[in-house]
Amino acid sequence: MNIRQKMNNSGVSVVLGSYNRLKFLKYAVQSIRMELNDSEIPYEIIVVEGGSNDGSLEWLLKQKDIITIIQHNRAKLTGKQAERRSWGYFMNLGFKIAQGKYICMLSDDCLVVPGAIKNGYSYFEIELKKGANAGALAFYWRNWPEFKKYVVFKFYGIININHGMFLREALEKAGFIDEDNYKFYAGDVDLSFKLNQIGYKLLISENSFIEHYMHANNNTRVKNLDSFESDNSNFIKKWKSIYPEMDFSESNRSSLIEKEFLDESDTVKIFRKESGFVRLKYKARSIISGKSGE
Repeated sequence: MNIRQKMNNSGVSVVLGSYNRLKFLKYAVQSIRMELNDSEIPYEIIVVEGGSNDGSLEWLLKQKDIITIIQHNRAKLTGKQAERRSWGYFMNLGFKIAQGKYICMLSDDCLVVPGAIKNGYSYFEIELKKGANAGALAFYWRNWPEFKKYVVFKFYGIININHGMFLREALEKAGFIDEDNYKFYAGDVDLSFKLNQIGYKLLISENSFIEHYMHANNNTRVKNLDSFESDNSNFIKKWKSIYPEMDFSESNRSSLIEKEFLDESDTVKIFRKESGFVRLKYKARSIISGKSGE
């Protein structure tokens, strides 16, 4: 069996989008390597890079185990600012070249708590062998240091895969992420809805945890917030036409499943070392993102 066949049959493709977060990208990649290097799971790391100017490109080019896709999303072309492409467009670049049976979607500003990917992989395999029509599973995650507990969000009653794993076949059948209706927010929620619509089960891996540091690049995050209202409006407009009986009111928008977990390896110590941040000054949104920074 060649490498491609091994990846197709049992591998994991870890996909991250990144922009100007070199220090945290290094931490994220390190945590992935520590998780999978000594496992029997074939894997690849794919980073979709938005044209950073902080040294990320130079660092990525030196990494022998990373597939790097570069799309200069914030560049000036012939004297004019290029039109920015969506978060969905970026992630789809990685999703569509991935060879793994599973695609693990993470962020460049997160850390894999030991066991997260391996436990999710095992659970996915068990469910598929049982005959479950499983399409994706969510990892528990938290915004450190704001959250004490780890969470999985539901939007309008449907599990959201913010950090987690997808069956590559399911993503293909769902048509991947909607690149056109959302600039940054709601694209992940929309993908969960698409998978649910075509009959795939969305699961939660009870033993998979992710640490997310939302202050890794405050300037980029604030700019991304500009698209929140239009993205959310587009989401409701799209899915209300498909599910006219569903309650899309503000009060029913989001709920969360909380879980307490003691990480004996203290993975978050890396973020603790980098905790001299300035907290973002904006009102909390109902659609909370831990997605990659591009």
